[in-house]
Amino acid sequence: MHKKLLVLLVGFAFTQAMAQIKDKTHIRGFMDIGGKYEFQNIDNKIVNDKLNFVLGEQDLFITSDISERISFLGESVLKYDAASSTKFAISLERAIFKLNYFRNHSVFAGKVHTALNYWNDSYHHGRLFFPTIGRPELFNQSIIPIHTTGIGLSGENLTDLKIGYTLMAGNGLGSSDISDDNVFKSYVAAVHFKPIEGLRLGASAYFDNISGSVHMHDAMGKDIVVNNLINQKLFSGSIAYFKNNYEFLAEGSNCINSTDSIGSRTTKAGYIYFGYKIKDIIAPYVRYDRIIYQNGEMLFKGANTESFCAGIRYEMSYLTVFKLEYQYKQSLKTAASGPSIYTNNISFQIALGF
Repeated sequence: MHKKLLVLLVGFAFTQAMAQIKDKTHIRGFMDIGGKYEFQNIDNKIVNDKLNFVLGEQDLFITSDISERISFLGESVLKYDAASSTKFAISLERAIFKLNYFRNHSVFAGKVHTALNYWNDSYHHGRLFFPTIGRPELFNQSIIPIHTTGIGLSGENLTDLKIGYTLMAGNGLGSSDISDDNVFKSYVAAVHFKPIEGLRLGASAYFDNISGSVHMHDAMGKDIVVNNLINQKLFSGSIAYFKNNYEFLAEGSNCINSTDSIGSRTTKAGYIYFGYKIKDIIAPYVRYDRIIYQNGEMLFKGANTESFCAGIRYEMSYLTVFKLEYQYKQSLKTAASGPSIYTNNISFQIALGF
């Protein structure tokens, strides 16, 4: 009798413990599906004149409040990978341990989205939340180190100005999630504040020393071999305003790459986005992007780029968004990038949350 009672008590305690864990752990998913009609003019020759249907990323997003002060965030993405034998591969995009050690101040460790821009802070892999179909060109051409693995300090909503900050040291470009390729660490310092409701102003700096074979963070996932040690300084600023149906976002980055033999080369990149919500469910929008590489740039291999896109976003429900978009992009020929490419495309996307 006592043994049965003990078993029942242990079973009840285990059930209650699992229920508490379930209440504190939340699992969400995101997916996007779409299509794109595209034609390109490459050195006055029309190529890629066709319609493509696109299966996007499937995102598993996990958050857990382990205790009042300890939390975990994990994000794994299943996406197309041309290098994979199965053509789809799982990528661990974020894995963050966070300890709130004093009020709104925390220490964190793991793999994060580098706190350099509003976009990188706010929009991760769930296209449901993107104001446009894809990322700005600033992110597509490897200029921003999207991920960093390391340790840091952060704070949120400090004082009446709602100041936030991030200080981080991590493995730099060319490194992996389990080792650094050289003795140098990358360093991030970022600050933002919100003087009025809906407005966020931010600035950040990134410092790194790069050597060896560098895996760049663009859509192609290409590797670039660095023959000389490159000292990188990256400075970014952002203005975001989302309130009263108005959506405005402008970001700019200035990247300085330097070597002892070549000297310094500067890349300037940025974009401006504007949208307006109609009846809270329909939002026409526009975005302009520009990237300028200085002649002799030794790390980035992209072309000087100018892009304009215009589209409309329709929120079918709070977990389903449809977007229709037109984009014109010109990538001008340089010695490093190859031929000039002029691209027109019309795209649609259905982004889901579940």
